[in-house]
Amino acid sequence: MKAQGAAKNEAHNAAQTAGKAAESVAEAAPAETTPVKVDIDFSNVEVEPLFEDMVDFETFSKSDFRAVKVKECEAVPKSKKLLKFVLDDGSGEDRVILSGIHDYYEPEELVGKTLIAIVNLPPRKMMGIDSGRSKALLRANRIKDKTQP
Repeated sequence: MKAQGAAKNEAHNAAQTAGKAAESVAEAAPAETTPVKVDIDFSNVEVEPLFEDMVDFETFSKSDFRAVKVKECEAVPKSKKLLKFVLDDGSGEDRVILSGIHDYYEPEELVGKTLIAIVNLPPRKMMGIDSGRSKALLRANRIKDKTQP
């Protein structure tokens, strides 16, 4: 009987030793750090204007803004920034435009989305692609819509 009791004690002691070793390892592990909020004073920062000239209201009012639906979108080969869009602007004829927003969006995430385009800009050739009916500037913003997942 003594041998059986001694074996139980040894097993008990071994279990306690293992538990203490695990606790010491947990204590030695670094605690999670919380991010420190840094306040930055922007009152003395001078922002360089993108354009020196201001656009007057008459010029701005000539812009034809339209909601357009993205039918197709693909990356332009040999370009890091450009995406090629096929858009439905409600005119009954597809509109093909290029936009330099690939840094912010992947093509597949824009298909089916509704965006805003200025559709009365003159045609322009970019990366060897004729704009044809691509007289437009595309504007895409990330807006959190609480109705969509």
